[in-house]
Parts: sequence; structure tokens; C-alpha cells
Amino acid sequence: MAGTIRRLEETVVNRIAAGEVIVRPANAVKEMLENCLDAKSSAIQVVVKSGGLKLLQIQDNGTGIRREDMDIVCERFTTSKLQKFEDLTSIATYGFRGEALASISHVAHVTIVTRTANSKCAYKAGYSDGKPLATPKPCAGNQGTQITVEDLFYNVPSRRKAMRSPGEEHAKVAEVMSRYAIHNAGVGFTLKKQGESMAELRTSPTSSTIDNIRTVYGPAVARELIEVKCNDSRLAFSMKGHISNANYSTKKFIFLLFINHRLVDSTALRKALEAVYSAYLPKNMHPFVYMSVEIMPSHVDVNVHPTKHEVHFLHEDVIIEAIQKQVETSLLGCNSSRTFFTQALLPGVVVPVSEVTSSETSSSTSSKTYAHQLVRTDHRDQKLEAFLKKPEDPIISSPSVSTKTSVAEVDLAVPTTSKMTDADTADVPMATDEHQNQRKRPREEGVEEESEETIIGEEESRGEGNKSTQRRPITLTSVLALHQEIKDTMHTGLREMVTQLKFVGCVDPTRALVQHQTKLYLVSTRRLSQELFYQLALFDFGNFGMLRLSEPAPIRELAMLALDSEESGWTEEDGSKEELAQYIVTFLQQKAPMLLDYFSLQIDSEGNLCTLPLLLENYIPPLEGLPMFVLRLATEVDWDSERDCFQTFARECGLFYAISSSVSSTSEDSKSWKWTVEHALFPAFRSSLLPPKTFAEDRSVLQIANLPDLYKVFERC
Repeated sequence: MAGTIRRLEETVVNRIAAGEVIVRPANAVKEMLENCLDAKSSAIQVVVKSGGLKLLQIQDNGTGIRREDMDIVCERFTTSKLQKFEDLTSIATYGFRGEALASISHVAHVTIVTRTANSKCAYKAGYSDGKPLATPKPCAGNQGTQITVEDLFYNVPSRRKAMRSPGEEHAKVAEVMSRYAIHNAGVGFTLKKQGESMAELRTSPTSSTIDNIRTVYGPAVARELIEVKCNDSRLAFSMKGHISNANYSTKKFIFLLFINHRLVDSTALRKALEAVYSAYLPKNMHPFVYMSVEIMPSHVDVNVHPTKHEVHFLHEDVIIEAIQKQVETSLLGCNSSRTFFTQALLPGVVVPVSEVTSSETSSSTSSKTYAHQLVRTDHRDQKLEAFLKKPEDPIISSPSVSTKTSVAEVDLAVPTTSKMTDADTADVPMATDEHQNQRKRPREEGVEEESEETIIGEEESRGEGNKSTQRRPITLTSVLALHQEIKDTMHTGLREMVTQLKFVGCVDPTRALVQHQTKLYLVSTRRLSQELFYQLALFDFGNFGMLRLSEPAPIRELAMLALDSEESGWTEEDGSKEELAQYIVTFLQQKAPMLLDYFSLQIDSEGNLCTLPLLLENYIPPLEGLPMFVLRLATEVDWDSERDCFQTFARECGLFYAISSSVSSTSEDSKSWKWTVEHALFPAFRSSLLPPKTFAEDRSVLQIANLPDLYKVFERC
């Protein structure tokens, strides 16, 4: 028996239609965002609860809705943007069907508060199933419209149960918001969770497209963007946007496509762009692409999808081919150089050199050693330059300090004092004679690796500045505790890498390239040297040699120079510079006996600085930093606590002695500082530096290339 055809009730029809337009909360946000943009809003704020299922509130400062239109604003097919069907051929707005608010009102509780520029007050009304629940009532409100959507899909239980977790739905809402924020750079967007004061997304109306991309996707994408433009009058289309270059890649294709300012997707264009990038990016990696395509409205059919997610346009294949060619041309133009950004170390588990099969022993092993596994350098090899005399540095002193101040002589003698103890030394085991006299020796050629026990159990005296065999034993518990702290915070993998690294070359005075096994690293020479001198100041405590200045430097003049610099941060509230300089002289003179005894830093009775501690042979600190060093000794060192005093003093020594970028500008011969870096600093790194764990996180050591990965790239060429 044939079934009877019946006319569906209007409520059923509307709910079916609403289910096609509003699939999830993100669709409702998209429809309302487009209404805000059509209303010429410059600021849009969205508040969400439970991913939009409990609450969606969107507020703008646009033109608002007239009081006369509020009775029909939620009815189907009511719109201010279209009058007759032919208008679709020239539609320039986001909405045109008048179904967005109607669809939402059939599956949720809707409240609208709106005010136009000419209205004396705002009006508020609630809606259900497209009809107002009561006559709009006047209320207080700003110009624009606020729409509150509560209990989405409350009357469609199957749809509500099919929704994913609130967290996933919230992520979909945030994605829609971020994409519209990027495309509409002249509009401020704000996204918040209800009850939270901090905004999850916030863009400024004055920000640019790249600024918004940086806000949403981070600086890693923003710094690798290329601007692309394409214009074809014959096909009546234009394209502009930003795409990532070959330096950036991600596991998921980020594709933001706007056609006539409408957020859509195009499978054909997506595949065309993927084909272009496949020649530049590693396998299974994808780019970031933002494109805004404008096509003559009469060539675009926007009414092909209930959610307007897709559009059709004339000459689709030709336009996609033109865009593809423009993208490829832009990528070719930026491919003259490549920049590699990697995670701030660490190279996982470092394989000892002994486990890397060399070419000499490969014939005796049963397993084959491939070329990309070979290590072709040995960290024990030396260059001839190491045996030559250090190039003369014509400018040792700093012109800002004194034209006559320089290092005149190096004195390795240890100041004669009694044995250092404190009240707590009774509980500290005394060091043995062997321990006291042992010095750091160069590694024997037969030793290929250094065990962890050897690293942790090394002698307290790791310094390079004083080679005298007679050393004073250090039994101060504060110093011994600082020694142990350095060892406890050491990164074992980094320590092994540093001891076996091969110096490649200097990038500049503060950065250098080194090789360890099959990996190439960019290291911060300044950070490593700062940590090295900090550790040397503690491990050689009380046993320094001396760097004697050619002429004593008046501390008062040094303090005045430091206070005159912006780095000091001096303000008039701090007092006069002359009084502060005199205070520094008096203060350091009071500490002079301790400074001489512990740190070989001599200050005479007239307030002159005569010597500096010798922390490392063949290395002279950059003396242009001497004024700030003197100032910071008086202001930054904690003189009240013994342990903190020694620690902060050592930190200031590390800051002063660390190699500076200014050495390349003050030295007429660049060979001088390069020789110092390669033959003074890096040998000290290998023998004495215990890298802290923070170096694995603060980009002090960056892996920029790996031989096996490079082989994969070359195999594709």
C-alpha cells in the first residue's frame, strides 16, 4: 500500500532547515560573526561556555537593528541585503538568505539587545522558533547588537548527544574566530570563556594581517611568511595573501581561504598548493597558507551549500593554475637561502665516540656502516695555529676607561694568607694531599671518553688561571656547597658533548659552530664563557693569579663612567653621582682585604684598582666593561650573607669576563679574538665547563644540522 504524502508542520520544517545551517556551535558563531561584519563593526567580542552549547554571546559596535525590524528579525528569509533573485549576481555581503538567526532561534533560546545610532535607548527581546516571546522592551545599551544564544540544540537531543566534548567544540569556535580575525585586520576580535578575565584571543583594530597571524599561530610562522599577489584582468580575479617559505613546515596543512571575503574551502586549490610545496618540504610536512581571492561577483555562485562552506566560480581550473604558478614563483625567489630553527637542545641520548664505527674498523665488523653514520673528525685533533704565538691585539684597554690602562703583567703567585676555615669546618672532611695538589691535566690521547663518575668526582680545583702546584685548601662550607650545586645541576649529556666537540668556526664573537659526532651545533660563546668564568671563580676560589694593570685605575673615575652610562639605570632620585661614586670607593676599600685574599683583586689605600683575578690563561677580559663591573660589585653583590656573597661575586665575574660582541669592533685584527675563542675559550670549555641543565632549554646550544637528515634531503635532489 502506497504511503500518504502529507505536508510537514512548519515547526518540523524549520528545525530540519536549522539542522542543515547550524551543524555545531562554531557554525552559529560563523553566521553571527558575518552579521557583525556586515553591520560595519570595528570591535567584536564573543563569550563562550561549554564550547558554546550552554552559552554563546556575541557583541558588536555596528549599526544595530531598528526597533521596527525586531519583530521579524528571527523569521526565515528576512534580510536587509537582498531584494530579488538577480541581486545574487552582485552580492557583496556575507549573508543573503536571512536564515542564520531564524535557524538558531529554532534550536536555542535567543535574546537580542540592540541600539542604532539614532535611537535614544536600546531594545531587548527574547525569541523562540523565529517569533518574539514578547514586545521588545527599552533598556540601557551601547550602539550595536548583543545576541545571546543559550542551550543550543536543547530540543534536538540526538544532535546534542552527537556533539563532541566541550573542549573540542570550543577549539572549533576559536578556530573560526582566529581565521576571521586574520582576514579582517581592521576589526578587533576578542574571545573569552565565561567567568574568565583573560581573553583567549585578542586582536587590535590597528593590527596588520601579519600581526594577527603572529598572535594566533605564533612568531615561528610570522617570521617565515612571504607576501604573494596575483592579478588577472582577463579572468576578472585578484589574489593576495601570505604563505610560508621553505623554512617553515608543520604536520597539518593550515589553509585559510577567503573568496570574496567569505571563509570557504577549495579541495582543488588545496591539492594544487600541496603539489607545489612537496618539492620544498620534507615528506608528510605541510605549509601555512592564507589567501584572499576576489572574483567578479557575477562569476561566483555562493548559494551551493547550506553553510556557505563552498562556492563555485567560472574558470575555476584556470584561476587555480594561475595561483599555483604565482606561489611557485614566490617560493623560487625566496629559496636562495634556508634558515633552520630547532628545539633548544638536547640531542637525546648522546652516543659515545667509541660506539661510532670508524672507517678504519668497519671492515672488521659484521654489520655494514653506511656513509651517513661515519664521523670524519676527531675532537682531539689540533690545528697548527694552536702552536703559534697569539696574534697581538693592538687595543687591549678600553678608550672609555683610560688611554693608559692595560694589562701590564700576569702574576701567577697566590697571595700569602693563612689557611681559610669557618665555624662549620669541623663537620667538613679535610681534603687529602693528593686532592689538594691535583690539577686539571690535558686528556691523554688514549682516553676516548669520560665516564660520569669521573665527571662528578673531579677535584675541586678546576680552574685554569693558576697553574701553581701549591694551592691553599678550601674548607669554607659555603664554597664547597656552591661546588656541589654546580655538579648537581650539570647536564650529563651536554657535558659529554662539550668534552668531545670539534670546533668548526666563529660566526661572530658571541656565537660559534661546533660539531659533535654527526651533528652540527650553533653555540652561544658568550653564555658558555659566562658560565665558565662563574665556575672558575668558585673552583679556583682563593687561588687566583693576578692581572696587574699597567697603571692603577681610580675607582671613583670608573664609578662616574658607569653612572654616566644608560646601563646603570641612574636617576636623580638615587642622589648625586659624585656622592654615589665616593660611596663606592669607600665601600670597596672596606672590603679590600677580603677581595685581595679571596679573589686577588687589589685596591690600594688611595682607592685605585690595581689588579684583577686571572681566571684563564691567554685571556684578558674586555676592559670596556670595567666601570660597570666596579659599580655592580658595590650594588649587585650580596655582602650580608657569606654564601650569597661568593655566589653573586662569581656571577659578576662571569658577566664581566664573558666574551663580548664589542671585541670585534675594538680589535683592529680580527684574528686576535678568533684565536682567543678557538685556542683559549674552547679548550677551557672542554676541560673545565660543567654545563647546567638550563643550557638545554635557553637556546645556548642549538642543533642546526644532522648528517643522516642531510642525506635524506640530498637523496631527493
